[in-house]
Amino acid sequence: MASSQQFAQAFSGGGLAKAEAIREADHQRAQRERQKQALNLQKENILSQRTSSPARRTALEAALSQIESQIAQLN
Repeated sequence: MASSQQFAQAFSGGGLAKAEAIREADHQRAQRERQKQALNLQKENILSQRTSSPARRTALEAALSQIESQIAQLN
């Protein structure tokens, strides 16, 4: 997250645009972190499920693979 000092420097350096860019970058970083947290919760849920059904296990493995791929894209 940007500090108040970074915002002050951006404004004093002619940079309403700089301050806005910092704010937007912080917003996007926070949004990615929230997405990763949600995906990790889904991953934990899948890993906690027990099943003796081969079809269900295959579906869970596919879902886990997709979630791990999405997490990798966010990193």
